[in-house]
Amino acid sequence: MLDTMRRYGLTLAFFGILMTGMTALVNLLTKPTIAHQALLQQKTLFDQVIPASEYDNNMQQECYNVTDESLGTATPHNMYIARKGGKPVAAVVETTAPDGYSGAIQLLVAADFHGKVYGTRVLEQHETPGLGDKIEVRISDWIKSFANQTVNGPNDARWAVKKDGGMFDQFTGATITPRAVVRSVRRTALFIETVPAQLSHLTPCGAHNE
Repeated sequence: MLDTMRRYGLTLAFFGILMTGMTALVNLLTKPTIAHQALLQQKTLFDQVIPASEYDNNMQQECYNVTDESLGTATPHNMYIARKGGKPVAAVVETTAPDGYSGAIQLLVAADFHGKVYGTRVLEQHETPGLGDKIEVRISDWIKSFANQTVNGPNDARWAVKKDGGMFDQFTGATITPRAVVRSVRRTALFIETVPAQLSHLTPCGAHNE
């Protein structure tokens, strides 16, 4: 009886080790593919928020960690620099609207260094289906209304929903969500204006892990 239990134990241990090894091998083999797909998805988003004609570098290879209260949280945010002819001309920033109706809304905002917003997309949101989720491009074109709009300083009253006297539509029965997104995009565009002066002092993405 004891020998039988020992054999069963060894057999289970063997299969456990075998399955662990196979799982590790599969992860090792698929990791490059997963990483490549993630880069392709990111590039697709970049193409949606900034015209390819505006830059000629690989933005994904020039990423910086930026921390500023205007980006919605105290944690570092990724920022990608667009260059043309070697000169920095714009930035794409992963930013946060902390005051959505159902929590924080993660956004991607592209703008030049003079307040012009090229485009915006939602990265993550938990807003009410059928109401606040209209910020998603797959549901409505509302998020596209930021394209080619310019922020003329921190007191630009146009950067608000129409209910508050601004130029952006709100949603029927859901004003909090678009209001939060408009404020976040405006703050992020103003932050991007400050980037050229601090570019040489920024921390590259991943540098803290080295």
